[in-house]
Amino acid sequence: MTRLGLIVNPVAGLGGAMARKGSDEPDMVQRAALAGRDLVSPVRAARALRAFQALSDAPVLCGVVRPDGSPDMPLLSGAYGTAQDTRDVVRDMQGQVDLILFAGGDGTARDICAANAGGIPVLGIPSGVKMHSGVFARSPERAGQMAARFLSDTAQRTEAVEILDIDEEARRAGRLSARLYTVARTPLDSSGARQNPKAGGTDPVGEMDATLASYARRMRDDTLYILGPGMTMAALKQRLGGGTLLGVDLAQCGQIIARDVDEDALLSAIAGRNVRIGLTVVGGQGFVLGRGNQQISARVLRNAGLPPIDVICGADKLAALHPQELTIDTGDPALDAEMAGYWPVMTGPARHQVMKVVP
Repeated sequence: MTRLGLIVNPVAGLGGAMARKGSDEPDMVQRAALAGRDLVSPVRAARALRAFQALSDAPVLCGVVRPDGSPDMPLLSGAYGTAQDTRDVVRDMQGQVDLILFAGGDGTARDICAANAGGIPVLGIPSGVKMHSGVFARSPERAGQMAARFLSDTAQRTEAVEILDIDEEARRAGRLSARLYTVARTPLDSSGARQNPKAGGTDPVGEMDATLASYARRMRDDTLYILGPGMTMAALKQRLGGGTLLGVDLAQCGQIIARDVDEDALLSAIAGRNVRIGLTVVGGQGFVLGRGNQQISARVLRNAGLPPIDVICGADKLAALHPQELTIDTGDPALDAEMAGYWPVMTGPARHQVMKVVP
């Protein structure tokens, strides 16, 4: 009988709403506890597990942390909290499972692949701050469904995908780039349920300059602008006095007024204000919300009254997306469904392209 291995990295994603660029700091759990943050990945793992069990009765071998709402699920023995703990769990699963489904981000994917000597296929439940790798499903539910379909497929077909993580040297030099670490086998996907690896920037600043200039001219003084991360948005922020490459910044009256803000700062800033949000598209993946900008959380969006969202992206980058759609993942499935539909994307000074937006 086929069996699923489930690994939950409990600290994955904690740094997102706190404006951290990952969750790898040794004191991240303590920082999150002091800030009153709840764990992210056990909740997202539970969503994936429900979707899996709706389609499959295959047994599940869990690591040393259970998904939320699964108190009776048997666990492997061991500790959890470090990269080495992750690798130890993967080694214990060798020869025991047919697929490793894990809740984490790019760092967790790297740790799992480093210890996966038997080449067990792996599939990610997107739960980290940054997820550049191609091993992640687009949502927890799609991860669970993909896992169930794979285990019911007698051929258990797989394909190779890149495991990427942010290039720290490039980040320190002011460039946003992902580094290839290894290649892994993952369930074959022909339905678009799994995200593509993050592609390099395809919006040269020169081509977008007129677009950004037009947007900056039309920014209203009575409106607070929440500006997301990325190269395109960094070029816009430069016109407003300079902001962060990987952070979420605030602008008003034609100037950046706060840099690298977290969820709490956003909740405070938006109270009683007219708000707009400016975002770009993650190249190759199509994500607008939920990848590297978790500070713009479901709480922020609801408290701001679901403000207008301006998406700025070059037409070439949109044309390279497969499937031809944008994706949102706020962590709140009901809100994602409410916000889904068709959004205009600003591709030029006076040009817009309408794109389908899905959870």
